[in-house]
Amino acid sequence: MRLLLDTMLGKLTTYLRMCGYDAAYSLERDVEADDAVLELAVAEDRCLLTRDVALAARAPRSLLLGTRDVEDQLRELYEAGFDLSLPDEPTRCSACNGRVDRVPDDADRPEYAPAEGALWRCRDCGQYFWKGSHWADVRERLERVRTV
Repeated sequence: MRLLLDTMLGKLTTYLRMCGYDAAYSLERDVEADDAVLELAVAEDRCLLTRDVALAARAPRSLLLGTRDVEDQLRELYEAGFDLSLPDEPTRCSACNGRVDRVPDDADRPEYAPAEGALWRCRDCGQYFWKGSHWADVRERLERVRTV
């Protein structure tokens, strides 16, 4: 499912990307006005996630979220049937939504990346990813959401 998150859901975007969803964020596209958000959702055949009641009503496909807290928003999505689990290997860049590829073990690694272990790189923005403490924190939060 292709998603578009409006300006109120920036933090949620990162979690959905880490779960493997194609999650576009309207502010990353310089789209803020309601009409422009709707046009983008239709043009890219995306389901709009929003907290704006009027905007959700106008969208061909939307899911209205009622909470501000990201963990509560994740819970709402889980209850709506979204799979909120981390894949074995990252598939989406949490920064830009691009696809990520596994970096060969014998390839050069940036100095800031761990010297060992699996590493992925975004095809679009070039950012590197690995399963560090952030990955574990997100996994823990998602497990809490799925058990409550």
